[in-house]
Amino acid sequence: MTDYDKLDAWIDAHFDEEVRFLQELVRVPTDTPPGNNAPHAQRTAQLLAAFGFEAEKHPVPQAEVEAHGLQSLTNLIVRRRYGEGRTIALNAHGDVVAPGEGWTHDPYGGEIEDGRIYGRATAVSKGDFASFTFAVRALESLQAKLKGTVELHFTYDEEVGGELGPAWLLKNGLTRPDLLIAAGFSYEVVTAHNGCLQLEVTVHGKMAHAAIPDTGVDALQGAVKILNALYAQNALYQRVTSKVAGIRHPYLNVGRIEGGTNTNVVPGKVVFKLDRRMIPEENPQEVEANIRQVIADAAAGFAGTVEIRRLLLANALRPLPGGQPLVEAIQKHGKALFGQDIPAMGTPLYTDVRLYAEAGIPGVIYGAGPRTVLESHAKRADERLELEDLRRATKVVARTLRDLLA
Repeated sequence: MTDYDKLDAWIDAHFDEEVRFLQELVRVPTDTPPGNNAPHAQRTAQLLAAFGFEAEKHPVPQAEVEAHGLQSLTNLIVRRRYGEGRTIALNAHGDVVAPGEGWTHDPYGGEIEDGRIYGRATAVSKGDFASFTFAVRALESLQAKLKGTVELHFTYDEEVGGELGPAWLLKNGLTRPDLLIAAGFSYEVVTAHNGCLQLEVTVHGKMAHAAIPDTGVDALQGAVKILNALYAQNALYQRVTSKVAGIRHPYLNVGRIEGGTNTNVVPGKVVFKLDRRMIPEENPQEVEANIRQVIADAAAGFAGTVEIRRLLLANALRPLPGGQPLVEAIQKHGKALFGQDIPAMGTPLYTDVRLYAEAGIPGVIYGAGPRTVLESHAKRADERLELEDLRRATKVVARTLRDLLA
């Protein structure tokens, strides 16, 4: 048997155990917000200890956690050193959006039906807590002479930007890997992704009784002018095309709006939050300046005032020199195990990988999941993961680690 055969056989023999591990992870909620995620890190560390993996616990100071609107956060690092050589990090995030409505399965049940496991974060990305952990266990079962180190990075703030997860670990000198594989899907290896700018816009008017509206300043009317200008701008973005496969054009979404006090009161304040996705070719500073100018122009003549606050600026991911060995190994083994080409491409999402890239660490996105986010039901009801995708992705990662550390 080749080493690849041995890795595959070990994963097959331990696959039921891998599924049970994932079920245990899904059964500890990590809804963010509210972001009380330290209990999940504690449970993960307990489960890893049963495999002989010691997880370093790195709690983020409470003041920093609360400043980001969260309740508790502990990051985990597992270091497996085999000898002198490069360090490969495997990163997955445990925090998730709340389940929402419409589920036909318990979002925290880890139920299995028709070859799928259901539950919040099965696909994004507790599934890769499992694939990465069992890939490393399979690698060590070879008892082969290896060069280098593997680190598991399990973090808990991707939904709010990653600044307290990977960025915090890197900033505090707790890790400095040479290469990175981050949680993703099985049928493509992602080497680039969009950036994201999020802004909060507050329109201030003056409340008044609806019977005498002329004595007030309608903040909602001001907000409508601004929103119409932003949506007109959004239509123009479709004329801009990215050259990165898998990424189409920039776009803008207003995801939340609130304001007013009652139906018989002229609204004195309206707040909305917008999300502007940036293709890799765009300059983030120019994008933000343009959005602010569009808002200012639309608000010209409005009797109230407008405040703009940046919530997030996530840079786009572009390939870095040195990442090609990762891409080639994943593509080779992905094709062998999935029976089809695994293209290197971009995604319109933004991820924590950008934070490693900003530190000069080449990374790719690959893991257990279907061909598209839509198929996975990520951030929707009945999120699910095909168990066969989990099995094969675990094998791809294990084989890739063997190649890079041999």
